[in-house]
Amino acid sequence: MDTAEAFLDGSTEMMSGGRGKAALIWPQCPPAGSSQKHGQNNGKPDPRQATDFSAIYGKDLLPDRDGEELTQGFLQALVNILLAHVKTTFDRSTKVLDFHHPHQLKEGLEGFSLELPEQPENLEQLLVDCRDTLKYGVKTGHPCYFNQLSSGLDVVGLAGEWVTSAANTNMFTFEISPVFILMEEVLLKKMREKVGWAHEEGDGIFCPGGSMSNLYSILVARHRYFPKTKTQGMTCAPRLALFTSEHSHYSIRKAAGVLGIGTENVFLVKCDKRGKMIVSDLESSIARAKAGGWVPFYVNATAGTTVYGAFDPLPEIADVCERHGLWMHVDAAWGGGLLLSRRHAGKLRGIERATSVTWNPHKLMGVPLQCSAILLRQKGLLQECNQLCAEYLFQPDKHYDVTYDTGDKSIQCGRHVDVFKLWLMWKAKGSEGFGCQVNWCLENAEYLFNKLEKRPDFELVCKTKPEHSNVCFWYLPPSIRAMSRGPQRNSRLHEIAPKIKAAMMEEGMLLIGYQPLGEKPNFFRCVFSNPATRKEDVDFLIDGIVRLGCDL
Repeated sequence: MDTAEAFLDGSTEMMSGGRGKAALIWPQCPPAGSSQKHGQNNGKPDPRQATDFSAIYGKDLLPDRDGEELTQGFLQALVNILLAHVKTTFDRSTKVLDFHHPHQLKEGLEGFSLELPEQPENLEQLLVDCRDTLKYGVKTGHPCYFNQLSSGLDVVGLAGEWVTSAANTNMFTFEISPVFILMEEVLLKKMREKVGWAHEEGDGIFCPGGSMSNLYSILVARHRYFPKTKTQGMTCAPRLALFTSEHSHYSIRKAAGVLGIGTENVFLVKCDKRGKMIVSDLESSIARAKAGGWVPFYVNATAGTTVYGAFDPLPEIADVCERHGLWMHVDAAWGGGLLLSRRHAGKLRGIERATSVTWNPHKLMGVPLQCSAILLRQKGLLQECNQLCAEYLFQPDKHYDVTYDTGDKSIQCGRHVDVFKLWLMWKAKGSEGFGCQVNWCLENAEYLFNKLEKRPDFELVCKTKPEHSNVCFWYLPPSIRAMSRGPQRNSRLHEIAPKIKAAMMEEGMLLIGYQPLGEKPNFFRCVFSNPATRKEDVDFLIDGIVRLGCDL
């Protein structure tokens, strides 16, 4: 039995002397070229003899002068926990989650406590806490996790995250992050090329998620048209109006509130039945805004809406923006990955005409959270908008090219390194490998759509083939199938998905999301972004929903 199997089997557990609760025997660690004699460690436990970490504490690790071997042993034990978690993540016989209610977790389970002590606890307890944290969490890389847009567990990306954490540096200056800064430049250039700006210099930055990327787009657009708002605030600007579809991500309205533009000055443009923005309504909304005293300046088009996975008609929206002199942003947080697929990239035709683009590699491309970029066609605007020249960071007389000090482009000061895991994955897969991964996810969506289309116990929310990997549907238990359409049926149908989801979470073998939309009662939304998911998992999902919901 290997280490991970022993860990999962539970055969490594014993009772720790005097502690009264389960302890773990961790694998012994070979010495790392130590000059000490066997069994001698200045009075501290020798990791070559110790069978557990119950007498070892954080203070005994590096940078303690004698902490090298203990550090190696502790980290090896932690790696074994992580490897066991990775192994179980891909094991279809294991649960997606071991669900407990908030009060149960807060009260403590089997020695796992969230409370913080006054005195230090030993490393054995910390290792147990690491194990239990993963145990009671959700395996988002599990092949049967269909719940949100970010799923999957890419081993190369995970390795990149580990390296990033070990480096523990910041992205604001070249002097402390030279390799990562250059990687960001390379990645942003590559992503702009995929958008279609290959012959333009362009700009961009990685930031904490698509909501922040969308906020950057509005912030920079406002600065482009009304630069005095940076120093004088909104008092020097007219009453601004921005436009986005009624199916767009809520972050557009939130950004308008954060930036002082106001959520009431966001015009929601109508969508067709498939969730695409209706361009004629965009035109009329702009005209209505102008007539009412607003000054339009920004249009957000969505490439891959959150619920339906719809793609707004980008070329037609670009025409409208050009006629009215408006900033065109494309929120491709969810759909940007399709640009790497020769088969599906055409769905984003017209994105090359955008002024800015949001693209989240942590979604369809499967990069570990977080990894989001705001891309801009025009270089210099991002710096001009956010620059404040803090003297303790951005000295102009450094001995290297200070244009590589990217911190003044950012709203943040401290900025996490989000680029290395993406860079490493791109090296491992190439653009072609990412394209194949995207194709596979959309094939799974088409497979689910085709299966549900033929079944009388399911009803598709959208009757046409999905553009993206989103499939939205209702399950119809026998008690509902005979009911005529109307408010009473909708009221009953609205209760079905939450009840199935609750039973699903308690059982733990599947996870899928649901929501209402407009007048439509609660329906399931299945999204595919995990390359580990196979058609057998899709069949398991369908069978699981029927099994849990047939008596409702």
